[in-house]
Amino acid sequence: MAGTWVIVEQRDGNIRKVTYEMLSEAKKIGDEVSAVVFGKSVEGLASEFAKYGADKVYAVEGDVFAEYNTGAYVAQLAAMIAEYSPNAVLFAHTFNGRDFASRMAQKLEAGLATDAIAVELSAGKGVFTRAIYAGKALAKVEVATNPVMATIRAGVMEVVESAGAGAVVKPAIAATAADVYQNIKSFVPTVSARPDLTEAETVVSGGRGCKGPDGIKLVETLADLLGAAVGGSRASIDSGWLGHELQVGQTGKVVCPNLYIAAGISGAIQHLAGMSSSKFIAAINTDPEAPIFNVSDFGVVADLFKVIPTLVTELKK
Repeated sequence: MAGTWVIVEQRDGNIRKVTYEMLSEAKKIGDEVSAVVFGKSVEGLASEFAKYGADKVYAVEGDVFAEYNTGAYVAQLAAMIAEYSPNAVLFAHTFNGRDFASRMAQKLEAGLATDAIAVELSAGKGVFTRAIYAGKALAKVEVATNPVMATIRAGVMEVVESAGAGAVVKPAIAATAADVYQNIKSFVPTVSARPDLTEAETVVSGGRGCKGPDGIKLVETLADLLGAAVGGSRASIDSGWLGHELQVGQTGKVVCPNLYIAAGISGAIQHLAGMSSSKFIAAINTDPEAPIFNVSDFGVVADLFKVIPTLVTELKK
């Protein structure tokens, strides 16, 4: 058996932090840890994964893997699993990771735990902890099919450097152009000097209480002073004050920063599902009964248009 495999999240050689989180967590389990990286030319990334515990790096290279596409990736990984028989395969709980993992589970007729925040692997079984009911309860899900598969929430596991051998394995390429049933015509990235929302140490989010673009500008000013990412509730997104890629919540992105500042956000259960696992939560709201205060470590019952300028002034000092 080939231990635990971690599916690398990368684009153009830029590796997402969640990859290192999964490698670090897998290393704690004690089994052989392997990174599986797909791309056009990715063998040179092997040393990066070795720093975080990868004993092996499966470098899957070819034009067909240049951009993520479900058909080719699934066909290739299915062939590799059949050949090498890993005990477990971990995917990031991201847009691509969720798609990849669910299609693999269907292909292999295997179980899949999703959005896990803790991992226990032993004797061919996996027990995964999931936050449910907007983080109000934790559920443990057991996966006993082979291989054990799960998607892992970003930002909940510690990154620890632990040198691995990083031996490169070049598996036979099983996927062909016939497996590709979707093509990316173009990719237009969102250009921002701010940290990525799902990987930021600090996030400042604005909600309906911002009342419009002027309130959002205050949120952005505070975020920039803190070196933080900007997020928003569904109300601020639907109002067009922020882009859809910045929505935090059940139908948006799940974030787990060290500090989450909610400005003018009431705390509907859908929003709490996306941020309640943050290490520290600070809320600013005029309504003392707002649900956001039930999950906050710090709360200010006041108008954000008065509080944030005061914070900005003090931070600038």
